[in-house]
Amino acid sequence: MRFPGRHRGRREDGERRRGVPDGEGGDGGRRRRRLDRAKRVPAPIPGCDGPGHRGDRPRRGIRQGSGRHPEAGRDVTGPVLWARVIPWGKDVAIAALESGVETLWVPDDCFESVRELGRVTTVCSRGDLREGRDFRVTRMQGKEDETAILSSSPETIWVVRPEEREVIPLENLVAHRRKIFAVARTPEEVALYRGVLERGVHGIVLEADSPRRMRQMASAARTEAGRVPLASARVTEVTSLGIGDRVCVDTCSLIEGSRGMLVGNSSAGMFLVCAENAPNPYVSPRPFRVNAGAVHSYCRLPGGRTGYLSELSAGSEVLLVNEHGEGEMAAVGRVKVERRPLLLVRAEGPGGASHSVILQNAETIRLVDAAAGTVSLAKLSVGDSVLLAEERAGRHFGVPVEETIREN
Repeated sequence: MRFPGRHRGRREDGERRRGVPDGEGGDGGRRRRRLDRAKRVPAPIPGCDGPGHRGDRPRRGIRQGSGRHPEAGRDVTGPVLWARVIPWGKDVAIAALESGVETLWVPDDCFESVRELGRVTTVCSRGDLREGRDFRVTRMQGKEDETAILSSSPETIWVVRPEEREVIPLENLVAHRRKIFAVARTPEEVALYRGVLERGVHGIVLEADSPRRMRQMASAARTEAGRVPLASARVTEVTSLGIGDRVCVDTCSLIEGSRGMLVGNSSAGMFLVCAENAPNPYVSPRPFRVNAGAVHSYCRLPGGRTGYLSELSAGSEVLLVNEHGEGEMAAVGRVKVERRPLLLVRAEGPGGASHSVILQNAETIRLVDAAAGTVSLAKLSVGDSVLLAEERAGRHFGVPVEETIREN
């Protein structure tokens, strides 16, 4: 409860210190907020704000009530996932949640049953998201349905049931940047809707008749969070640098095979550093960990972005890539920064460009070569070939930009 005049003297003193004249607003020097005041919008920052930058993106609206957003659970590199569990099946719902789906569309009388499963965004007449208020539904049976969607606001979310995997109407809607959630019943349909115009629909509603099918469909929606072209580069220098701060990225995933992170001194060339998942006589494997290198290094993130290793923390997302360039998102559970001996590795790409990376000087750190599998830094020598990702565009706050940038 607020009491009239409480802390009045303290507030008036503060306003006088800020230069607010007595009597302004006709209330003894106190300012009254006007209910019809204009919304304050921060001025753009020259060179930072603009198309493609964070300052130019519309801010997510806050809806009264539950505070949940229709796009909750969105993977930055993939579609928003909902699971429609009608008729209700607790085992199917649990399979969806265990597969990373955070939004469940359920019968109205199962609202309380869903709440027992944990923190879940619900879609029903009593739920966080409701048909008619937060989204609209259409069966997409003819041209008139497509016209209705195109004539609506671009921010309107439409749940669409395509007729027999019809793609052309979806392509038209995706081309006009409409927020389309396509209903999928098989893993093949999930893959189809993800590939519409090489961009994919905004979201996918998964419908499955068994827990196993739900897991298959969710996996199909998450697979290949990004494909990164990799090239073979020839090692030209391996030099010890002394002591420095290096970063171990402990993910929330068990990393298998040659999968690891792309890391480099420059975003123009990032080396594939394998996870510490190989047996070693001196230390047990850490299949969740990538010993990624010095704190200043760039690393590839989902969505084609980059970041500094020093910026990662619990809850961050990184991109894990295998020797074929197939990527998937992984959540960071912990980041360890420790002082360790460092090693500079320099390599020449296919076009003659020189790239480098600074890693911990230890036998457990491995780079990847498509021909020979992986090679330990303890055995790496000039003339060996390693895999890296090259790009010509420079980076501004992690976003590719076409401008002259040199990083040596």
